[in-house]
Amino acid sequence: MSELQASDARANAGGGEPAGAGRGKGLTRREMLMSTAAIAAAAGLPAGLAALSSSPALANGAAPPNIVYIIADDLGWGDVGFRGSDIKTPNLDKLAETGVTFDEFYTQPMCTPTRAAFLTGRYPLRYGLQTGVIPSPGSYGLALDEYLLPQVMKDAGYRTALIGKWHLGHAKADYWPKQRGFDTFYGALVGEIDHFKHSSHGVKDWYRGNKPLEEAGFDNTLFGNEAARVVESHDPASPLFLYLAFTAPHTPFQAPEDYLDRYKHIADENRRAYAAMISVLDDGVGRLLAALEERGMRDNTLIVFHSDNGGVTSSLFAGDSKVSGGLPADNGPYRNGKGTLYEGGTRVVALANWPKKITPGKVAGMVHVVDMYPTLAAIAGAALDKNQPLDGINLWPSLSEGKPSARRELVYNVDPMGGAVRRDNWKLVWKATLPQKVELFDLSADPSEARDLSADHADRVRDLQDWITSLAGEMDQPLLLMDAARLTFYAPPIVADPSTLFSLGD
Repeated sequence: MSELQASDARANAGGGEPAGAGRGKGLTRREMLMSTAAIAAAAGLPAGLAALSSSPALANGAAPPNIVYIIADDLGWGDVGFRGSDIKTPNLDKLAETGVTFDEFYTQPMCTPTRAAFLTGRYPLRYGLQTGVIPSPGSYGLALDEYLLPQVMKDAGYRTALIGKWHLGHAKADYWPKQRGFDTFYGALVGEIDHFKHSSHGVKDWYRGNKPLEEAGFDNTLFGNEAARVVESHDPASPLFLYLAFTAPHTPFQAPEDYLDRYKHIADENRRAYAAMISVLDDGVGRLLAALEERGMRDNTLIVFHSDNGGVTSSLFAGDSKVSGGLPADNGPYRNGKGTLYEGGTRVVALANWPKKITPGKVAGMVHVVDMYPTLAAIAGAALDKNQPLDGINLWPSLSEGKPSARRELVYNVDPMGGAVRRDNWKLVWKATLPQKVELFDLSADPSEARDLSADHADRVRDLQDWITSLAGEMDQPLLLMDAARLTFYAPPIVADPSTLFSLGD
């Protein structure tokens, strides 16, 4: 028996059969042990009561905190001031200095899966969003039987607002934000828009609530302004859950002239625009912080910030827009970028800040975006009694007491083409399609994934492959592939214009 098998045997000892993971899929014991439901069960409490019992918001009769959750779009790990960049981000830098940063905060490798993981607390393989992103002609969306975080927050008495990018379904209104738990929505439904024209492939994609909106301006500037307005008009009788999803610095690389002028010293046009977009984002965060201060809400507001995935280093994942020239993102010491299962695609810049509640410093150990669902629910004192079984764990002890994360393993992703998983410091990346490729890394000694150790650790490779295979047996079929099949095999034929035949002869 290998060391990993022995570890599993100890974990599984005395365990009964776990609850199902939804839509007929069962959780493995390993995943059950990692879930918030399991932590609650171990304490003899329902999951909802476990969240309530650990809520700092309820301690000493304190009011539930406001929660502001900010996601950047395709931001490189090294492209903020507090990571040493020459790109100016003073507002994010201040939040990092007076809060906690994460050296091992993980997301999914692309936009749609990360946003789904955040709002469900579950890996996207559970509901078919593990492959790619929802494309502009996509007919599908985030499964309607998933109980999303804004719904949980509303049940706990919060007002909920989404500003910015949705990218979790646009083909029918049932998938839209106001039908998924947000009281208000302002922004774009699809994954990529022209930042000035607010359109995708020439089709306008700009909404307030469920109604199309005609409005001029640079989208990320408008998002920052709207976030400040939401705070300024907020009724303090209810706590606020604000999800602010910038489209910066996602392609196309565009920015207002005054921001481009800030970076005249950067010769490369793409990097100049990329840097300018990040400054627009940072200024938007600054306006939001000022509004919170002015309303007297800042001290009772938790702010979380991170990117949705690593920065783009391959044109394959740059988006719909044609990009000429180099790709400017800097993922620091980490390998590759967006769209890949290597660290550069999944380990992202992240911070959390709550005055007097979170002591400045660093959170040690693995954190995954799925952990934010149970963590925020616990902080809000919200019950977890309507959601599907979670893959996330409550991180409040790490945020409030400086304890290392309790997470010991995570799933980067699993789909029909392969997968990647991590247990402790050992990470396996398996390209299962032909020609196959298996790589094993010890991230404690080699965070840049430069040395493949698979040939030296056959048992460890086999155990991690078995885990991926088990997850593949539980996953829902990727909706992108199903939709691609529909478009390919069930669409009408494309036929030449008959008028052209007269010039062709027999």
